[in-house]
Amino acid sequence: MIRVTIFKDRLGHIKRYHISGHAGFDIKGKDIVCAAVSVLAQVTLISLVKVCEVPEEDLIYNIDDNEGIMDVVLPNNLEPGIRLKTETVLKTLELGINSIIESYPKYVTLKYREVER
Repeated sequence: MIRVTIFKDRLGHIKRYHISGHAGFDIKGKDIVCAAVSVLAQVTLISLVKVCEVPEEDLIYNIDDNEGIMDVVLPNNLEPGIRLKTETVLKTLELGINSIIESYPKYVTLKYREVER
C-alpha cells in the first residue's frame, strides 16, 4: 500500500509531503497505481523548482526508489508570491492523490498532520 502524508501548518499551508510504499496493484513495471502516484510526486517536486521558483538547494528532499519513498519539505522563508505558487502546485498534488484514492482505495491512503512552523 502507498501511504501519503501531507503536512500543513496552522494556516493550512502545505509544508511537506511524504510518500512511502508500493501499491501492490500489479507487478513492478506494470503497476499503474504506483506509476500514477510516482508521476504526481515527481512532477510536484520539479514544479516547485521550475514553476514556483523555489531554489532547489532550499528544499529538503529524499528519494529512495527501492523503498518507494519521497519526502519533500519546503523552506520556511518563502516570499508571499512564491508561497502562493507552491500552494497551487501542492493542492494539485493533493487533488491528484485524492482522485487516485477514489479509483483505487485499497492501494493508497492519505493522512494529514500538522507542523509547528
